[in-house]
Amino acid sequence: MPVTIKSEREIQLMREAGKILARVHEELAKEVKAGMSSYQIDKICEEMIRSYGCTPSFLGYEGYPGSVCISINDEVVHGLPSKDKIVKDGDIVSLDTGVIYKGYQSDAARTLGIGEISKEAKQLIDVTKQSFFEGIRFAREGYHLYDISAAIGDYVEKFGYGVVRDLVGHGIGTEMHEDPQIPNFRQKRRGMKLQAGMTLAIEPMINIGRPDVAWTDDDWTVVTDDGSLSAHYENTILITKGEPEILSL
Repeated sequence: MPVTIKSEREIQLMREAGKILARVHEELAKEVKAGMSSYQIDKICEEMIRSYGCTPSFLGYEGYPGSVCISINDEVVHGLPSKDKIVKDGDIVSLDTGVIYKGYQSDAARTLGIGEISKEAKQLIDVTKQSFFEGIRFAREGYHLYDISAAIGDYVEKFGYGVVRDLVGHGIGTEMHEDPQIPNFRQKRRGMKLQAGMTLAIEPMINIGRPDVAWTDDDWTVVTDDGSLSAHYENTILITKGEPEILSL
């Protein structure tokens, strides 16, 4: 499927979707506390998304049962909401969610520290977030797609962390997952040339330990193979002729 260049009207709708998603993330971060189940977090998130007149992107997507992926500690992504999964003090919790506004999608993820977290966990969250910003320095017309990938991976690997290779970022628009796929690590090729009007979801997924991951028996939840902590940071961005526009901040 060719990479879509969005029209001014489409960009405006994606800006709105992104603004709403940014608000949902801000409000959700204030709600998540030790003692809550991931099921409760999911219900709160769904209610927030619907309160803005949007549809949760994830709910029912390929059969996913929730509105937000809630991944705790060694869970990398796609953690299922469950009444039995309780958030505890000292946990790190990745929240990945998306909204559909008038047919257009926005996708973003944040990793939160619950109460007092370890120095190692805090550094992992900070490095994962910063790696996104290192990557998008190259997210502008005239650069190549894998310039973004290389910048993310090179930054993260300086800290000795593992960059997840089995999951990547993606294009986004009327569909949640559109072309191109966007790895978070250096590639042999440069990839396609970026053009103004492309909308991309850039999402480093970073492990304190090795990059290897495994899928659990529920076929959704992805965990680190070595049991180490993992963090996730994502925004939907717009390529322009100058600085990229972060739609979901």
